[in-house]
Amino acid sequence: MGVSTSTKETTLHYFRDPLLDVVSADRDVDLAGIIIAGTPQDNESKYFLGARVADWAEAMRLEGVIVTLEGWGNDHVDFANTIEELSKRGISVSGLSFVGGEGFVVSNRYMDAIVDFCKSESGYESGLVGENTVDELDARKALAYLKLKMNKRKPEGR
Repeated sequence: MGVSTSTKETTLHYFRDPLLDVVSADRDVDLAGIIIAGTPQDNESKYFLGARVADWAEAMRLEGVIVTLEGWGNDHVDFANTIEELSKRGISVSGLSFVGGEGFVVSNRYMDAIVDFCKSESGYESGLVGENTVDELDARKALAYLKLKMNKRKPEGR
């Protein structure tokens, strides 16, 4: 498990990132930045990473975050923990991940707005480069989920 052929984001994908294009073009949200974090091997480091990303987002006073994951399997530990840490700090979160036929390795109650970008008919790794990566529709769904969650947290009249 992890990064595989069909879930691998190519250099061209990074230069034409659908999520960045969708979020930066939306007039309802302000794109504050991008945090790129690796996926450590041991669980202690995975939990540390999630807490630090959430601390950073909290220090920036972000109202919402979209968490994405290029890998799958054991990488879901980092993904789930980061979403939980952000949510505990009162930050609205949506996410994008390859979930496929096996589902999440771990999950939590905060993972209620996740877009599965698995596109292979079998629901599994297909071996086709880039088949199971985020596209514009996936990005729009993740942004819509985030906006819904952010609007639920706003007090009346704002």
